[in-house]
Amino acid sequence: MKVILYEEERLDDLQRNNYKIIQNPKKFCFGMDAVLLSGFVVVKEGELTLDLGTGTGIIPILLEAKTPGKHFSALEIQEESADMARRSVQLNDLQDKIDIVTGDIKEASKIFGSAVFDVVTTNPPYMNDQHGLKNPDLPKAIARHEILCSLEDVIREGAKVLRPGGRFYMVHRPFRLAEIIRVLSQYKLEPKRMKLVYPFVDKEPNMVLLEAVKGGKAMIKVEKPLIIYKEPGVYMDEIYDIYGY
Repeated sequence: MKVILYEEERLDDLQRNNYKIIQNPKKFCFGMDAVLLSGFVVVKEGELTLDLGTGTGIIPILLEAKTPGKHFSALEIQEESADMARRSVQLNDLQDKIDIVTGDIKEASKIFGSAVFDVVTTNPPYMNDQHGLKNPDLPKAIARHEILCSLEDVIREGAKVLRPGGRFYMVHRPFRLAEIIRVLSQYKLEPKRMKLVYPFVDKEPNMVLLEAVKGGKAMIKVEKPLIIYKEPGVYMDEIYDIYGY
């Protein structure tokens, strides 16, 4: 299906099922964190999934390509990003599998209802007011800083829309791990899997991938670390597998 591309927008090949995604590099493009999260998430046959803060729709599109899930919903507060996501869904002829909804994460349970989804995914803003300088460009600042929603907003609403036993998946920064686990537990989301991501084998981790289960018992599996680069500019084999190269 043909779709309109606006000024400064581009088409990027996702290397999966011939899918492509519309992005505007002047606004905000998806990063490796979203791709790694899509490789960490488990979606089973017949399950319903919601992505909170979907941006241009990268996570639901990749999950539709990689998993046997039944349907993928996505919520995004910035209409410009949501519009790009909808046009990408149309471009890939996925209108029957993916819905993009414009709305506020803080209102997710009102928009979708309680205990609706089997899986919730999120790649939320990593920084709060105490962390780093805000980008002067508002769309980028909203994506990176907790301007329109907090970590607790994301986790609270994720817990509400999940069915009992449903799974919550998040990519975030390790320096907030203690806070993340505390808030997950506060909303009865029990951490079950964790994977730390390292840029190089001799560097500190710069991402953490987490799975939590609504109402789950207390036991967490720390998986083997994920290393991004063998050497500058050369990915480890596992990264090529996740990207689908």
